[in-house]
Amino acid sequence: MWDTLAPIGRAASGGYSRFGWTPVDRVLREWFASEAQARGLDLVTDRAGNNWAWWGSPSRDRPGVVVGSHLDSVPDGGAFDGPLGVVSAFCAVDLLRSRAFQPSRPVGVACFSDEEGARFGVACAGSRLVTGALPADRGLALTDGDGVSMAAAMRSAGVDPTAVGRDDEALRLVDAFIELHVEQGRGLVDLDRPIAVGSSILPHGRWRLDLAGEANHAGTTRLEDRRDPMLDLAAVVTAARSAAKARGCVATVGKVTVVPNGVNAIPSAVTAWLDARGDSARAVAADVGQAAGTAPVEESYTPDIRFEPTLVTRLSRLLGDAPVLGTAAGHDAGILAAAGVPAAMLFVRNPTGVSHSPAEHAEREDCLAGVEALAAVIAELAA
Repeated sequence: MWDTLAPIGRAASGGYSRFGWTPVDRVLREWFASEAQARGLDLVTDRAGNNWAWWGSPSRDRPGVVVGSHLDSVPDGGAFDGPLGVVSAFCAVDLLRSRAFQPSRPVGVACFSDEEGARFGVACAGSRLVTGALPADRGLALTDGDGVSMAAAMRSAGVDPTAVGRDDEALRLVDAFIELHVEQGRGLVDLDRPIAVGSSILPHGRWRLDLAGEANHAGTTRLEDRRDPMLDLAAVVTAARSAAKARGCVATVGKVTVVPNGVNAIPSAVTAWLDARGDSARAVAADVGQAAGTAPVEESYTPDIRFEPTLVTRLSRLLGDAPVLGTAAGHDAGILAAAGVPAAMLFVRNPTGVSHSPAEHAEREDCLAGVEALAAVIAELAA
């Protein structure tokens, strides 16, 4: 599976560009469908375009245990963030079947759409749409860098945007959701353990800052006559760092657009996006906006998420008192948990802690330990 998935959306750098509702995304969905078909699983697409492959037939009276993650990436992202959870989910099903395990309730493998939000700017768009955390009208109106709306992108991918919205019927079929994910930090490296159970996700959000200026000639305009929004951008970047440090958070300005984006032209406008995470993330955004003299526009925000404590404890004991770790990385499991779905996560050791980069990695032995852990969790919850 890993070999057939690896070439899809791969860039010359060795990283990946797998964005939602693109031709590459279509190939990824075809890959998921083929893996489901090869196992005789029933493939279902919900109102938000997320894919579910079912071993058994779930119902309101007999909801299932679901595992999985996502297949899309950040720009030039790594191979493991998302796909490891999907591949491991299929592998766990294979492993349980090889042991003649017969679940007493249905087991599902889920693949959520547009988790990274790389194209339309809102992370976990698929899970937010299906839970109603992202209203359909707002989500469909989002546009990418070329001005293409999410509605138009879905339509071109063969999905009816008029059907998009909160899908209570799909959510009722989920009794528990467990997402396996490569760790995006060094917690397990420091603990010298291959697997951990996720306990929580810190508050995190994304804000857009629109910085206005005046286009002019770079060579003939005196410094005192310039209205250069790049100076405001500099204030945004430095304020993000200082505000995050002062408030015990992390903050990043990782995406910028400049108009007209010419070497010899003073910009007329700059748009910057702020990512802030921690208990005071919103306060950091307010500090940055004050430093830049503009009001940040909140594009998405997820409050503190605590996975169901009894479920977390149960899984940790099941996996030999596996360590329990929180994270500042957002995940579909967090969106489902916020919507009332019992959810938890498993983390697989990342030897360097590097993520959202072509250098992202997990060792084969640790990945196999993750499959064993996921299979044990399914056997426990679906017995």
